[in-house]
Amino acid sequence: MGIDFHNEKNSRTYTTRSADHSWIRAIKELVPISNISMALDIGCGGGIYSKALSDMGVQSVTGIDFSETILEGARENCTEYKNISFKKGNALQTGLESNKYDFLLERALIHHIDDLQQCFNEAFRLLKDDGYYIVQDRTPEDCLLKGNESHIRGYIFELFPKLITKEINRRYGSQIVMDTLKQAGFRKIEEVKLWETRKVYDCKDQLLNDLNSRTGRSILHDLDDKELTLLIKFIDESISIDYNIVEKDRWTIWKAVR
Repeated sequence: MGIDFHNEKNSRTYTTRSADHSWIRAIKELVPISNISMALDIGCGGGIYSKALSDMGVQSVTGIDFSETILEGARENCTEYKNISFKKGNALQTGLESNKYDFLLERALIHHIDDLQQCFNEAFRLLKDDGYYIVQDRTPEDCLLKGNESHIRGYIFELFPKLITKEINRRYGSQIVMDTLKQAGFRKIEEVKLWETRKVYDCKDQLLNDLNSRTGRSILHDLDDKELTLLIKFIDESISIDYNIVEKDRWTIWKAVR
């Protein structure tokens, strides 16, 4: 089944959160944000991280996504940010000017990309000399960590092991990412693990409603309505706390310099 990024009903699925301080701290430790004037957010989704970059002081942010439907939600989400613009484009061939950007972010993108080398080659072309590249995604190991009261995602694979194969097949191992970055010409490549706070829920019902709407979780679109109901019941029974639920996801971040 999978999520249809071009369906109007999904246009705002990636607009309902704000980038957490855990993510902001990690980026500031990796990149001299105060020196960044022009940034690209490729695979920008609903513009959550485009907004975060602007709030961190980046003067100009351009968000790129292949879905005009998703970009409609992003434009609405960022309507008050005059320094953020959006453009429909493909991560493998953006059509943007070469050697123009100080910083390029690709968060939760590469598991949708079949040609990783071309993706990284395009990033290299777009960045200025000494420009920073941040790739953030989950490795297979990140995805399959056991579920608990913070790592909600782990319960999905515990209840539905049939999804494990799909998840493993679409995720890149860290060594492959680093080797491909090097082949593209990048240097100063490093890997960082991050437990990023996804969202804080005042009560369990907020979390369960979020799951029921499949909000911002593309893997849930591989479950039918009956399976989703079973998952919500399973998570409801697995989590013992009813209030102030802090949901976290484990990510891998790769930093590289052009």
